[in-house]
Amino acid sequence: MFSVQRMTPDNIKIRECASIEELSECVALQREVFALPEVELSPVRHFIVTKNAGGFTLGAYEGDQLAGFVLSVPAVMHGERALYSHMTGVRPKYQSLGLGAALKWAQRKRALAEGIRYIKWTFEPVKARNAYFNLEKLGATVSDFQVNFYGTDYGTAPAHAGKKFGLESDRLFAEWDLASDKVKALAAGEKFVESGAPTATIQIMPDWLELVARDPEKARAEQLRIRGEFQTAFDFGMVCRGFFRDDEQPAYLLYKT
Repeated sequence: MFSVQRMTPDNIKIRECASIEELSECVALQREVFALPEVELSPVRHFIVTKNAGGFTLGAYEGDQLAGFVLSVPAVMHGERALYSHMTGVRPKYQSLGLGAALKWAQRKRALAEGIRYIKWTFEPVKARNAYFNLEKLGATVSDFQVNFYGTDYGTAPAHAGKKFGLESDRLFAEWDLASDKVKALAAGEKFVESGAPTATIQIMPDWLELVARDPEKARAEQLRIRGEFQTAFDFGMVCRGFFRDDEQPAYLLYKT
């Protein structure tokens, strides 16, 4: 059985991960989901410090099995207390059940209960699926582009001409206004239609990882093009408030403020 609004199994419950044992499970889940080097995993101490600094970790559980989690770190936005959604991870066998969305909506509910209106996080500009989820499913907006945010990544692209091929870790900052009309509508399971047509669009590739594997040089050129177009749009005061999903030409939708 599934709940109508979130399409998540009724036997999966979302609650706070509080004990050291529960937070340790979040570290183990990172190894399974993200395939990162051990040095780049968030350790148990990070989760414990976050909790004691005013943040929290919510876990989705099927019985005693941790299916996924979202880590919320204390932050400041617009001069008030906010959250930085540092990490959301779902085990592969649960990834088609809407748990990522369920965790984000639970994060919103908890934040609002604590008087918090804004949550932010980063995502890769070149990945269409994440863009659609953040902008259309959750209702986040974007007006900040960060160049090479985490440093050059040498592990994604195959070696080129016998040398490691690096791709810079550009990121967009998603801003989630938990009380905006769009977010409130989406939280209620309702559709939301933007008023007016977009001022500009930024087209991306439908499958970034396929492009990187097939032609790393073209991938880097496309990354630089997308970077430049976002920087220009934001310099003109535009805000990204939507995403057009398409199998061939997906695109970000930007609006003049």
